[in-house]
Amino acid sequence: MIEPLELEFRVACPVDRAFEVWTTRTSLWWPVSHSVSAEPGLTITFEPFPGGRIFERTPLGVEHDWGEVLAWEPPHRLVYLWHLRFDRNEATEVELTFSEDGAGTAVKLVHRGWERLGSRGPERRERNSRGWTGVLDHYAGACARLER
Repeated sequence: MIEPLELEFRVACPVDRAFEVWTTRTSLWWPVSHSVSAEPGLTITFEPFPGGRIFERTPLGVEHDWGEVLAWEPPHRLVYLWHLRFDRNEATEVELTFSEDGAGTAVKLVHRGWERLGSRGPERRERNSRGWTGVLDHYAGACARLER
């Protein structure tokens, strides 16, 4: 078994806002460089139900699937299959939990399922570890900006 990535951090907004920023305002903070098309002006959508798609849509309407929602439990929990830039059969699983932490929110991200990728699992885990670190900084910044 390949150990899951576990990242815990705090954002400066209430739980409901933290969930909302992750799921419905993703386009405001997700780096365009971490998308399929890398086109400015793209939108990112989480369909808010189990089985819902996660996808980007370019300004010309071209869609690229990123994943599928497995659990949608606002404002405390979100689980999804994740295959950004890969085939769905190479999907891993991301789980986020959001809990009150004083005036802010404690967020825990667990990214697992690397063993599904066979020999590519350890390298993909390492690459995602580096990627999440930068992406989460953008998310935390958006939470703080939107709370002002």
